[in-house]
Amino acid sequence: MAHPGASDSAVQSADSLVPGTLSGTISVPTGALLGGARVSLLRVGDSAAQETITSDDGRFAFVGVLPGPFQLTVTAEDFVTQTVSGSLRPGEALEVAPIVLPVAVSVTRVVVLPLAEVAAREIREEEKQRALGVVPNFYVSYVHDAAPLSPKQKFELAWKSTVDPVTFAIVGGFAGVQQASDSFHGYGQGAQGYAKRYGAGFADTAIGEFLGNAVFPSLFKQDPRYFYKGTGSKRARFFYAVANAIICKSDRGRWQVNYSGMLGNIAASGISNAYYPRGERGADLLFEGFGVGLGASAVVNVFQEFFVRKFTPHLPRHVPNAS
Repeated sequence: MAHPGASDSAVQSADSLVPGTLSGTISVPTGALLGGARVSLLRVGDSAAQETITSDDGRFAFVGVLPGPFQLTVTAEDFVTQTVSGSLRPGEALEVAPIVLPVAVSVTRVVVLPLAEVAAREIREEEKQRALGVVPNFYVSYVHDAAPLSPKQKFELAWKSTVDPVTFAIVGGFAGVQQASDSFHGYGQGAQGYAKRYGAGFADTAIGEFLGNAVFPSLFKQDPRYFYKGTGSKRARFFYAVANAIICKSDRGRWQVNYSGMLGNIAASGISNAYYPRGERGADLLFEGFGVGLGASAVVNVFQEFFVRKFTPHLPRHVPNAS
C-alpha cells in the first residue's frame, strides 16, 4: 500500500515542472513598436539560449518555458542592447513589462591634420603633374584652397624642379639655340662656348627658381604656385592668368602684389651680370631679364589656364571643370 505523503509529494513535484509562456513587446523611445528585433531567452542552468524575432507589431513569445529564473536579451541594429531578468512560476503565462531600446549614439571621429602634413600630401600630388607625362608641372595647384607651404617645402619644391632631368634637357636645348644664333658672342663657339652658354643658362634657371619660388616667398610669406581657375568666361580666365604674373596668394590665402616673383626676376638678372660676357652686361641685361621674366610668367599662366591641364595626367580628383 502506497504511503499518502509520498503521493502528495510526487504531485507537487510534477506541478512545479509545468511549463509556462513568456511574451512581451519591444519599442523605441518614440513609442513606435519595433519589428525585427532579436530576443534571446536564457534560463538559469541552461547551456544554450532560445531565440525569436519580434513581429511587425513588436511582439515576441516563448512557449513551453520551464519555470524558474530567466534572462531576456534584446538586440537590434542601431539600438542599444537591453537585458531583462525575472522568474516564471509553474504554468504561468507571463507578460513582461514593455522593453524600450534606446537609440545607439553614433560617434564620429574627426581627425584634423596639421597644415604642414596637408601641404605635404598636396605637394606629392603636384609632383606627379607632368605635361605630356614628361615636362614638370609642379607649380600649379588645382586645389583652390590648398594648404600654405612652409619655407622648407618651398625650398624642397624649388630643388626638385631645378634638378629634374627635363630641366637639364630644356637648358641644353636653349644653349644650343644660342650657340647656333651666336647669342652672347663673347662666349665663343665650339664645345667651350656651348659649355659656357649651358652653364649660364642653368645658373639663370637655378637662381631664378630659388629666389623667385623659395627665398623671397619665404621672406614675404607668399605662395609661388599658380592656382588654376577653370571656371567663368574665357575672358575672365584670360585676365586672371595674366594678372597672376604680378599678383599672387599670400600664405594666408589673400591676393597681394607678387613681390616674390618680381624681386626674384630682378635679383636673378642682376646676379647674371657676374657671369655673362662683359659686352653683354649692364642695366640693359637687368631690365631685359626682368621684362622677359614678367612676360614669360603671363604667357605660361595663360597656357596653364587653357591648355596644359588637358595634357597633364595624374591630376587631383576634385579639379574644377573648365567652362
